[in-house]
Amino acid sequence: MEITGKIKLINDEQTFGASGFRKRELVLTTNEQYPQMLMVEFVQDKCDLLNNYAVGQDVKISINLRGREWINPEGVAKYFNSIQGWRIENLQTEAPQNLPPVANFETTDATTENEPDDLPF
Repeated sequence: MEITGKIKLINDEQTFGASGFRKRELVLTTNEQYPQMLMVEFVQDKCDLLNNYAVGQDVKISINLRGREWINPEGVAKYFNSIQGWRIENLQTEAPQNLPPVANFETTDATTENEPDDLPF
């Protein structure tokens, strides 16, 4: 699955316990009639993917939906969902840097009323 939108927030990386589990969260604002703010988690080596991105960029994120069950001390099941990102792409196109400058040109009113208008449109 993929989602697109503008980066609203990129949190710092978090490391948990002796296991060394790493997580980094990003908030994406979708481009819809009713924009949604979705938190996307990047875990382990995928945390590094966010190093080249900044707030305000338009991106496309490839995601997996994750769900899990947790049984509380009273024996009642609780369910949690998360959105996990595994790829991110910049959607903003940058202007090419090595193009020569466009030459200046002058407009003219060289047309006269006596010339036929033979354009097909």
